[in-house]
Amino acid sequence: MTEITGIIDPSAKIGAQVRLGANVTIRENVIIEGQVSIGDDTVIEPFCIIRGPTTIGRRNHIYQFCSIGEGCQDLKYKGEPTTLQIGDDNVIREHCTMHRGTVQGRGTTVVGSNNLFMVNTHVAHDCVVGSHCIFSNNATLAGHVTIGDWVIFGGLAAIHQFGRVGCHAFVAGMAALNMDVPPYVMAAGHYAKPFGINKVGLQRRGFSKEAISAIFKAYMIIYKQHKTLEEAIPELEELAKDQSEVQPLVDFIKEDGRGIVR
Repeated sequence: MTEITGIIDPSAKIGAQVRLGANVTIRENVIIEGQVSIGDDTVIEPFCIIRGPTTIGRRNHIYQFCSIGEGCQDLKYKGEPTTLQIGDDNVIREHCTMHRGTVQGRGTTVVGSNNLFMVNTHVAHDCVVGSHCIFSNNATLAGHVTIGDWVIFGGLAAIHQFGRVGCHAFVAGMAALNMDVPPYVMAAGHYAKPFGINKVGLQRRGFSKEAISAIFKAYMIIYKQHKTLEEAIPELEELAKDQSEVQPLVDFIKEDGRGIVR
C-alpha cells in the first residue's frame, strides 16, 4: 500500500495491493482489497466494499454501503481477473453496485466521468457508460450495455443485455428497454417507445436552434415518414453534411445492435 496522505479511519481494512492517491478519505468500516487504485481527493463513505482489479479516478465520492468492483453475477464468471475502470468526478450514492467484466465479454466494465448514480443503481458486467450521465434511483443496466454521454435514466428504468442508448437520450422512469434508443431520443413505456427528441436537454447543453431543428428533422425522417432504416440513412447522411450534430444519429443506426425503439 502506498503512503497514506489522506484521512483513513482506523476501522477501515485496506489490503496490501491497494494504491491510494493524495488526500483520499476513507470512512468507518470500509473494506478495500485486491488490485485497487484510487485517485486523488476521492471520498469513500462508511461500509463500502471495493474489490479489484479496479481503477477509480480522481475526486469521486462514493457513498455508504456501495459495492464496487465485485465479481459479476454472470453464471459463466469463474473468478477470472477481469476489471472495472471508473473515471473522475463521479458521485455514486448509497447502495450502488458496479461489477467487473467477464472474459466472454469485454473483460472490463468502464464508467466515464462526471456521472451521478443515485441510490440503488446497478452497472452490470461489461457495460460501458459515458460521461455526464444521470441514473436516477434503482436504474438498472444489464450486462454488455453501452450508454453514451449526457444520457438520463429515470427511476426504476431498466435495459436489456447488449442494449445501447445514444448520447443525449432521455429514458423515462420505469421504462423497460428491450431495443436500442438512438441519440437525442426520448423513450418511455413498457416496452419503451419513442416520444420525440430531448429538446429541453439539448437547449440546456447549448445546442443551437439550427442544430435542434436538424435533429428534429432527422427524428421525423426515422419515425414519421414510414421509411425503413435503409431508406432513411441516405437522407440522414445528407442532413448531417450541413449539421454535424446529426452524425451521431447516423453512426448509431449504422452500428449493429438490437434494433431501435419504434
